[in-house]
Amino acid sequence: MALTLDARALLQPAQAGAAALEPARQAVEQAAQALQRGALVGLPTETVYGLAADADQPQAVGRIFDAKGRPKDHPLIVHLAGATAEQWQAGVAHYARELPDFAEKLMQAFWPGPLTLILPRRPEVGTASAGGQDSIGLRCPAHPVAQALLQACQAIGIHGLAAPSANRFGRVSPTSADHVRDEFDALLSDDELLILDGGPCPVGIESTIVDCSRGRPVLLRPGMIGIEALEAALGQPVALRDQAAPKASGTLESHYAPTARVRLMPQAEMQAALDLLGSEARHIAIYTRQPVSSASRHLLLRYMPTRADACAQELFAVLRELDQPDTRLIWVETPPADAAWDGVRDRLQRAAA
Repeated sequence: MALTLDARALLQPAQAGAAALEPARQAVEQAAQALQRGALVGLPTETVYGLAADADQPQAVGRIFDAKGRPKDHPLIVHLAGATAEQWQAGVAHYARELPDFAEKLMQAFWPGPLTLILPRRPEVGTASAGGQDSIGLRCPAHPVAQALLQACQAIGIHGLAAPSANRFGRVSPTSADHVRDEFDALLSDDELLILDGGPCPVGIESTIVDCSRGRPVLLRPGMIGIEALEAALGQPVALRDQAAPKASGTLESHYAPTARVRLMPQAEMQAALDLLGSEARHIAIYTRQPVSSASRHLLLRYMPTRADACAQELFAVLRELDQPDTRLIWVETPPADAAWDGVRDRLQRAAA
């Protein structure tokens, strides 16, 4: 059973008081020491919880791949300390052999925050974390607990933490410490995994990924930082993913999938199907923005927020909630077509693939 330590006092230190802050700081120090000796840590970030290891310890990184059941050529994102620009600049300099001007503009605009940049990798570092590619994904998270841990790690010589989502490969990402525990309790012991509880993730879906390794910015994975915001910060267009793009986290066609089968459909089609099934509708869970009605008493129904950011924040938690043992189908109303919903739509399309 994985050990969970409460670090939530670091979210609002001014309100927490010294009595609550000291145990939270000790939890962070304990996690940094665990990482130094090669163990894994469940790391809260503003997007999702990550399964973290020292990005420069190949054996520790290998434990991430083994625990998740993830192919070892599928790269991980490396998380950097960034209380100041000097901190993340030091991390970038350690892992990247070059930093294009447009990539630095994005860092200045959005770090710390939910943006990952793919950069040319220095060949002597992070090989396992990069899945053997000559590029590497770097991110500076904004979550206070993540930053506290990254800074504690930097102080003991750990340059960055490889931290893909803390779930088994291809499954629904975790947005709470309980989700991480549910994923790995039966697989990893206290000595192998420590979880820092940093509360629920406020963004709720994984970071936007931009490839900066080929001379121009290319969007590889949408997130809650949209393409319009990226282009405004850059003053130039951002291209869309192409055949030559490097491998990156969360870009497989099928991903973020519950055990039950997910189907996206317009609300009218959903209502027509419910009318056809009538009282015989069973083993179905529904996530919709618009009201639906059914003669069946056996449906599990959740209403989707009308704002994209609110939907993103709860999305993975709701998919986990709807994925009950007797649920065979999860029907989800197709998200709106506007750009604000790109990240949510991407996750749902991959869940339904």
